[in-house]
Amino acid sequence: MNVSFTKKQEDYISKQVETGEYQNNSEVIRDALRLHSIYREKVIQDLRIEIEKGWSGAPSKRSVSDIIKSKKKH
Repeated sequence: MNVSFTKKQEDYISKQVETGEYQNNSEVIRDALRLHSIYREKVIQDLRIEIEKGWSGAPSKRSVSDIIKSKKKH
């Protein structure tokens, strides 16, 4: 696998290794991917909860026209 990074990303990775918390660049990337996976799952779970609230909640008393008008005012 070949992955390209920007200069800023490379600098960040190098600085993380320099802290001593990581042995090498690969550890930084693996940790970043692990954290990304956790974050992504949390976001998806939160969205599903909010969608379910919307589906199971009471219908809105506002019409589509009312909603559009209120958005135009802002």
